[in-house]
Amino acid sequence: MSFTTPLSRRLFTAAVLCSAAFGAGAQDKYPSKPITVVVPQAAGGANDAIARVVAQKLGEQLGQSVIVENRPGAGGTLATGATARARNDGYTLLLTADSAHVIGPALYKNPGFDPVKDFAPVAPVATAGYVLVAHPSFPANTVAEMVALAKANPGKYSIASAGNGTLNHLIGEMLQKAAGIQLQHIPYKGSAAAATDVVGGQVPLSVQSLPSAIAFIKAGKLKVLGVVNEKRVAALPDAPTIGETIKGFGQAPWYALFAPTGTPAPIVAQLQAEVARALEHKDVVEKLATVGCEPFKGTAAQLATLVQSDLPKWSRVVKETGATVD
Repeated sequence: MSFTTPLSRRLFTAAVLCSAAFGAGAQDKYPSKPITVVVPQAAGGANDAIARVVAQKLGEQLGQSVIVENRPGAGGTLATGATARARNDGYTLLLTADSAHVIGPALYKNPGFDPVKDFAPVAPVATAGYVLVAHPSFPANTVAEMVALAKANPGKYSIASAGNGTLNHLIGEMLQKAAGIQLQHIPYKGSAAAATDVVGGQVPLSVQSLPSAIAFIKAGKLKVLGVVNEKRVAALPDAPTIGETIKGFGQAPWYALFAPTGTPAPIVAQLQAEVARALEHKDVVEKLATVGCEPFKGTAAQLATLVQSDLPKWSRVVKETGATVD
């Protein structure tokens, strides 16, 4: 079709402008397509469990699919680096553990990302319970008994982790230093694989997140020697903390949502508000509780402060424990 008269050309131009304005408005509405939440750890761990609970609720609230994509490897640094380089349009987000975000940069010479410069903090999401577990046949039933056993047999007993540079690896190193014991570190490709081998009796000990271990604990296939967190966890109210035996020992592992730096501020603000709204839902709180996790409410600014304060803390821990990823 062609338009030859001035009036028809003017009408055509007006129609095009109207259409463009309508299209721009439609594009400005966020989200207008599915969102991918990258989890830089394997399925079956705490971060995966938290991400799936929160992603489902965010999808309901936003009216779009929120897809969880697991990309494990190198203590979470590979996927974190890749997400930092993703388009900063709000459609690729990172739900990560403190281990990958603030410990990885201290462990790896070239982690592939800058935790401060490459990401816009969105919101804290949850904290998880962590436990020191053992195979039921392990001779010790408490932290004190385990420490005594390990001191009498330096290097004899091994401890499984989700992999080099992961949080449970570092917690295991901290425990050895605090207790003055020596264990053999056995890294696995994910928490689920490590827990399975402890259940199978191939490795006697492991530090595990409750989402990875709670089903085995309730089935009597793993026994809890101590809770890593500073306070006892609601999912295991009778289990003592490690800090009740080793004074001053305790960690509160956190999980949070980030976007690539440069993501428009209105989108970041909208996501922060939606996370806060999700964490108020009773069903979200209950689902998190069943896997030993709790909502961790806060703002983007508070998350930024947390990252800044944790970076030097974990760098110091890495140096003091001599932890390596080799």
